[in-house]
Amino acid sequence: MAYFDAASSAPLHPVARQALLASFDEGWADPARLYREGRRARVLLDAAREAAAEAVGCRPDELAFTSSGTRAVHTGIAGALAGRRRIGRHLIVSAVEHSSVLHSAELLEAAGGSVTQVAVDRAGLVDPAAYGDALRADTALACLQSANHEVGTEQPVGAVAEVCREAGVPLLVDAAQSLGWGPVDGGWSLLTASAHKWGGPSGVGLLAVRKGVRFAAQGPVDERESGRAPGFENIPAIVAAAASLRAVRAEAAEEAVRLRELTDRIRARVPRLVSDVEVVGDPVRRLPGVVTFSCLYVDGEALLHELDREGFSVSSGSSCTSSTLTPSHVLRAMGVLSEGNVRVSLPLGAAEEDVERFLAVLPRAVTAVREKLGAPVSETVVREADVLVVDSLGKRCPIPVIELAKVIGDVPVGGLVRVLSDDEAARLDIPAWCEMRNQEYVGEEPADQGTAYLIRRAT
Repeated sequence: MAYFDAASSAPLHPVARQALLASFDEGWADPARLYREGRRARVLLDAAREAAAEAVGCRPDELAFTSSGTRAVHTGIAGALAGRRRIGRHLIVSAVEHSSVLHSAELLEAAGGSVTQVAVDRAGLVDPAAYGDALRADTALACLQSANHEVGTEQPVGAVAEVCREAGVPLLVDAAQSLGWGPVDGGWSLLTASAHKWGGPSGVGLLAVRKGVRFAAQGPVDERESGRAPGFENIPAIVAAAASLRAVRAEAAEEAVRLRELTDRIRARVPRLVSDVEVVGDPVRRLPGVVTFSCLYVDGEALLHELDREGFSVSSGSSCTSSTLTPSHVLRAMGVLSEGNVRVSLPLGAAEEDVERFLAVLPRAVTAVREKLGAPVSETVVREADVLVVDSLGKRCPIPVIELAKVIGDVPVGGLVRVLSDDEAARLDIPAWCEMRNQEYVGEEPADQGTAYLIRRAT
């Protein structure tokens, strides 16, 4: 079985396993106590904090260990907003942030605050100038991920941090995806990360708050972790997280070159091996091991099952692989195709032969799914005056696009097709199909049920 979902959770690094087992014997006592066992635990905790702080690029007393990366984000945002409540209650985030950031933004809005979402381009990249335009007199905090978790695009953190610094606004950086590859450049104010993303154990997050940043921890606090993460520290897991971070950093430069070559191979060959594919994310500014693509006329969940049967663990941002039946907010913000979406994120040590086997398996897996969805559509097509109408109400991705593709040739060049759909994914996938197939997307209009999407045949 080839595990290609390291962006969700990386396999436990051997160094993490060794450190975890060793710390069970030495790190079980209360590090706040002065007796021998407590002192041993304190030595382990302090050493782990120093190692993690060195990797982050901050002082040890600026770094706290939390129970997860999500908890680090929630604590960091809430504390920074509370610390600057006299300034205002305005938060800036990018449209492609991790859900933990967006959930914090929703909580702020529900409590009467305001949020500005900065748009991204089709590669998932923010414009630093857009952050400058979003800044207001009452802006308390800005947030930006260092690299995207779904498409791998690396963000211009340094430039955004400079814009925020000039305005006197702190910047929180979610570095969950990138910290294993290197420190985050730029004058950030707060930083969060998650150990299981780089091969550490789950249940350990990092929260760094620079000296001078106004911060007021929310909720009950105690004397541990500077009052920012109450409760008894999980010392064995913390030690393993710090040890594995140091280990992956030591091999990051060489491994980045190797994994980037493998993902470049996937990016280049998938469009040649599979028809009607869009490779998404920035082709240059991206994480070494992540590549994402979307396949027209493919049900994402069915494709993941096909690949799983072939021995590959991958993930997807397609709406049909989630319980919400809505496309990934990242793909939606980028305006790219969402149906048949596949994210390949290679772990450290991923084998070249596994990548080659994936490229050999993918075409037949896509073909199998497309054949299963190739049902006749004659009963769904009618004509209204000079417009061909495709009724796809009640049908989920990628059926509306499949039915559009089958009938576009039945209208003359310049003729219109009207697709009726009540699937939210159609709002993203039909315009994306038009761009890929060189057809004109006219727009959408209300319908008695769902939404009507108008497409003009251009070629």
